[in-house]
Amino acid sequence: MSRSAARHRPGLAELHRRGSELELLHRAMGFATLALVTLAPLLIVVAAADPFGHGGFALWLVDGMALSGRSADALAHVFGPTRKVISTTSVLSVALLAFFGMSFASSVQNGYERIWKTPSIAWHRIWRQAVWLVMLMVYLYAQVQTRNVLEGTPRILLSMGVGVLFFWWGPHFLLGRQVPWRHLLPGALATMAGLVGLRGFSYLVFTPLLVTNAISYGPVGTVLVVESWLVGVGFVVYGGALLGRLVCEWFGHVDSPGDPPDLAPPGPTDRGGPEPPAALRSWQKRSRRTLS
Repeated sequence: MSRSAARHRPGLAELHRRGSELELLHRAMGFATLALVTLAPLLIVVAAADPFGHGGFALWLVDGMALSGRSADALAHVFGPTRKVISTTSVLSVALLAFFGMSFASSVQNGYERIWKTPSIAWHRIWRQAVWLVMLMVYLYAQVQTRNVLEGTPRILLSMGVGVLFFWWGPHFLLGRQVPWRHLLPGALATMAGLVGLRGFSYLVFTPLLVTNAISYGPVGTVLVVESWLVGVGFVVYGGALLGRLVCEWFGHVDSPGDPPDLAPPGPTDRGGPEPPAALRSWQKRSRRTLS
């Protein structure tokens, strides 16, 4: 498909088609599952080791989901800090948590590779996933710590600026610098805008839902709400990167992937050359009749 054809194709229709090809919803659900099963335990250990002791992992979720009041208390009841986390965590346990956390980083890397149609990174460059995982924890920790330094508009601007930088740097690093910086900026901006919208949605929907689910289903209901929020985060992370690629295509900076070739069998006149002359065709017919 040419650049002009990609620019003239309806934006929402093309975005929906690409999302279906990427299996965006299924990928977002995988993101949420891996985040809860492999990343959350690692973050709990990191939060428990916080020298400032500002509430642990529960505060990270409360801040990310924009919760307050009874909903925040319900979340803290399930993910609240425990004094035994550090004392019962061995070096082997941390190593295993980091190993399983790498599967989460690998899943995110694979999603970016599918979006940008880049070759897979060689296995011996797994250190990129490890560095990205460490930077993710630093980013989340810094986002929470800003609430103790700034409030209101300054904190919002700082959090958005740091978020754009992280989601701009992350794909560039995970993809082995195969995609230029300028092509990744629209995706970083779209991802951050989506996370801001998800935060507002969480404040309006998940805040009352956490309270009702905690009353009706107990801790399981709280975990289900957190899992639903993580699905939204995964949808925004991959969807923002996909939208960023489409923006680059619409402006002609990136070629869109070609349409699949036509697999229909060739007709009698398109087998690789022009149609034979009439005299030759009549001679071929006479030859076939003679042989038969």
